[in-house]
Amino acid sequence: MFNDKELEIIKNDALENHIPIIMDDTLEVIEKRIEKIKPMKILEIGTAVGYSASCFAKVTKEECKIDTIELDQERASIAKENIKKIGIEERINVIVGNAVDILPKLKEGYDMIFIDANKGKYPVFLQESIRLINNNGIIFADNVLYKGYVMSDYNKHKQRTAVRHLREYIKEITENENLETEILEVGDGLAITKVKK
Repeated sequence: MFNDKELEIIKNDALENHIPIIMDDTLEVIEKRIEKIKPMKILEIGTAVGYSASCFAKVTKEECKIDTIELDQERASIAKENIKKIGIEERINVIVGNAVDILPKLKEGYDMIFIDANKGKYPVFLQESIRLINNNGIIFADNVLYKGYVMSDYNKHKQRTAVRHLREYIKEITENENLETEILEVGDGLAITKVKK
């Protein structure tokens, strides 16, 4: 039984503790797409405390399985606890480790991939996602506009690497003729990419 009350507690805790979780308007867009594509296998890159994976589980069929990768050991443990509290531990598999190392080892295809992790690694995540996505699957990438820096002439040292890699990501998804992409100004920018296989 899905525990909605627990999901709300997890969301509020994350917001109170400044843990980055998916924004409501971004989640709303993704949930509408989920209703259309009805994914049976989802991959998430960047678990944090398990909030977005739990939200995806809520709007998919019970048979839908979710793999989610988290680099931070402590956050992964919290995510596992949270997923258990909601009652969906059978459906969500938390993989602990660096997505850069884990992704190349994954073999099976996914109907949906959600990228929300290290901004500097988005181009790497994209290449692996293209390999892993099923025909007619969708790749979502959150925070691609990164506080507006990506589309401006922003060049401060602190965020320079992240901004450069996000620009690379956007260039690839908009110029690769095998990819069909729309970028929405919801949350901190959401890229929705379909792969033509």
